[in-house]
Amino acid sequence: MPLSDQSVKTPCIGVCSTGIGDSVCRGCKRFCHEVIDWNSYSSAQKRVVDERLSGFLSQVVSNKLRVIDAQLLKWQMDTQNVRFVAHHDEHCWVFSLLKAGAGQITNVKDYGFELDLRFRQMSLVELRDLIDQEFFMLSEAHYERYMMTPDLFQDEPR
Repeated sequence: MPLSDQSVKTPCIGVCSTGIGDSVCRGCKRFCHEVIDWNSYSSAQKRVVDERLSGFLSQVVSNKLRVIDAQLLKWQMDTQNVRFVAHHDEHCWVFSLLKAGAGQITNVKDYGFELDLRFRQMSLVELRDLIDQEFFMLSEAHYERYMMTPDLFQDEPR
């Protein structure tokens, strides 16, 4: 089924920080207004948010590792019963895997990926936390650039 025909599930992971004043949720990385208005969004609006979040996550993950066998990764995800979003790219799948069991993986190549040399001395738990932190920072920077300064995009009065 094409993505345009699929409903986009909420990215909420039950760790919302917008209720304590964060502009970007530390759990799902959506903007506060997206968290509040999610249920009133059309499928197209939800897809835009989903694509932004998966793009940011993929960017962060792909800077730290390389997927060498996407079929093996998917097989492991299915075999281990790790929940992941099938239409997201394989870098997002790796993050789902790390969230589910970073401390239990001993050989990343058994899961179809390898770490960049800069991150091979880091535990997978530390790597998962670093990815999550950078994902949040990227979402926050995007929010500050495009949501906090709307006047930058309007014509100046003459």
